[in-house]
Amino acid sequence: MTIHDSHPFPTPDDAVRRFRGRSGGAVSLWTTGDEDDRAGLTVSSWLVAGGEPGRVLALLDPVADLTELLLERRRGVVQLLRWAHRDLADAFAGVAPAPGGPWRLDQWESTSHGPRLASATTWADVSVESDVEVGWSRLVTCTIDALVVGDDSDPLIHRRGRYVRPAGD
Repeated sequence: MTIHDSHPFPTPDDAVRRFRGRSGGAVSLWTTGDEDDRAGLTVSSWLVAGGEPGRVLALLDPVADLTELLLERRRGVVQLLRWAHRDLADAFAGVAPAPGGPWRLDQWESTSHGPRLASATTWADVSVESDVEVGWSRLVTCTIDALVVGDDSDPLIHRRGRYVRPAGD
């Protein structure tokens, strides 16, 4: 990766992108694979749908390593990131350097669904149910196979291209 003083992903004035940026949301890290072949991606365009089973839907970059491996393996882990995970989020988003790769920035637990961030307090094991092209993204719908909901103090929120602390905290 080369460090530049300009925006890493320059785009023309795109009203849809600006609208999406104003919606904001909790930052998640999606991971899949095993010790020999694993991938991860920081995702803020996602939501949870209730039901039996519950589902997680995300807009993923169609050319990201994570998307390709997740659709191949059909299983993954979705973990919520906290304020302390900002550098990790940037490394997995590909916007910050990570000497030796982003996997070296924290500790990981191997699971049947993929690597899970050891310091994550809230996470879900998911299985891919469907995927479809939507605009410039892949809409991936996953069923929730296992879920742990822990302390959510100091969540990492992304809004208008920046990490922000939640209002009221």
